[in-house]
Amino acid sequence: MFSATSPDQLPSRDELLSMSGLEFMQRILDGKIARPPISAGLNYTLDAVETGKVVFRGTPEFAHTNPMGTVHGGWYGTLLDSCMACAVMTTVPQGSIYTTLEYKVNLTRNLPLGMEIIATGWVDHAGRTTGVAHGEIRGAEDGKLYATGNTTCLIMKIVDESGA
Repeated sequence: MFSATSPDQLPSRDELLSMSGLEFMQRILDGKIARPPISAGLNYTLDAVETGKVVFRGTPEFAHTNPMGTVHGGWYGTLLDSCMACAVMTTVPQGSIYTTLEYKVNLTRNLPLGMEIIATGWVDHAGRTTGVAHGEIRGAEDGKLYATGNTTCLIMKIVDESGA
């Protein structure tokens, strides 16, 4: 059983490594593991998980604007990094973790404040050491494309102190 007993508590390293990436993501979706703290500050939540695909829903607010009063590019980037890298996570085997090596974002139009979006990430390649994915942000109601992105992630098998 996992020691993360409150929504504010993340699993330990050992708990994380005891699951496949898909199991980990499904447990976040089910509320059995706390969602990443950054998702609260940026107002987005995990909406769907399957092998090779992850969906987040979010809504930009005034706190996410730049000095011109428009949604900061970092908000788009974080949502895309999250959905694309978490899609890669769904393919990571038990005992392994991932990290983003690089990602690229293209903004296609300005997001209105308060508009709910759907950020979807799909895996293009999942190997032993790298994962590649692409993603998009669309309006939940209008279906318009607001941003696209792609990522490369490093997949790392974690060995214990004895080298096993």
